[in-house]
Amino acid sequence: MRLGLTVGYSGAQMGIDIERIQEAERLGYDSVWTAEAWGSDAVSPLAWIGAQTSRIKLGTAIMQLPGRSPANTAMTAMTLDALSGGRFILGLGTSGPQVVEGWHGRAWHKPLTWMREYLTIVRSILERKEALQFHGEHYRIPYDGPDAAGLGKPLKSILHGRADLPIYSGSMAPKGQELAGELADGVLLTCMNPRYPQVIEDNIQAGLARRSDGRTLADFDIAPTVAVIIGDDLDRCRMPLRQSLALYIGGMGARSKNFYNEYVRRAGFEAEAIHIQDLYLDGKKAEAVAAVTDAMVDTFHLVGPPERIRDQFQIWKESRVGTLIIGTEQMEAVRLMAELNG
Repeated sequence: MRLGLTVGYSGAQMGIDIERIQEAERLGYDSVWTAEAWGSDAVSPLAWIGAQTSRIKLGTAIMQLPGRSPANTAMTAMTLDALSGGRFILGLGTSGPQVVEGWHGRAWHKPLTWMREYLTIVRSILERKEALQFHGEHYRIPYDGPDAAGLGKPLKSILHGRADLPIYSGSMAPKGQELAGELADGVLLTCMNPRYPQVIEDNIQAGLARRSDGRTLADFDIAPTVAVIIGDDLDRCRMPLRQSLALYIGGMGARSKNFYNEYVRRAGFEAEAIHIQDLYLDGKKAEAVAAVTDAMVDTFHLVGPPERIRDQFQIWKESRVGTLIIGTEQMEAVRLMAELNG
């Protein structure tokens, strides 16, 4: 199993702990990952990190589809990959309707079709087999709508990028994971229960079955994010993770459609997920946080003294996870995970 390190996205102020990233590189971490919501972007920090590292791979988890055209994403990916010596991993995701419509001003419409078209166009640009032409529901290239100037023509990228540049899809939903298995090289997960891998693997297998390149689950990267907090006070270590889980399980989406909540239900915590969502959407956020159980935190994350984390980590080592993306602000935790995985 490979280790990644996530630095996420910024708060009110932008800052990157480059020493922690450089230490992760020295310890043999395979990758570092950035993110974006509605503040800092995912790409600029990777350029900054790439300039101050030499080996560690540079991944986006994720770049939001509504923020860039597929062509712009391919251009960005090829450029950063070339400048970093072939270290870029392109992680893509639709984000949710609150961000898509509320921040980017795009319609939340058929997200699976959107992702399929986007992945297909990006891959076509990278492969450079022919000039780009695509006519789908979300994208028409060259554009031929009623307001078109009629002067567009198919183009092929000037820059010769890597045809096999790895592309990951971020998805917690079954159909999204199936699509990742069909078209991508890996899937990025906000959380995962390693005791129920089939909940995710069955979806990926269904997508892999539609491929023509012979790729199997052994060739496909399952990459969940796991927070690591070292400390002797378990309640204190768990508290920020209770808050995070309550937000995602309870508040990321509507009562009728929350992919995180639906996954947690399938992954062994159905009653808890329903209860947390009910509390959160009823405005009882403190009660929702309190309803996140110790077992939930300990399933999805690694907390406590080093020896406790060592024991908890064994289930992850025995899973079929390809890349475990570590989220931590503790240098001690970066070093501990390298030791445990070594």
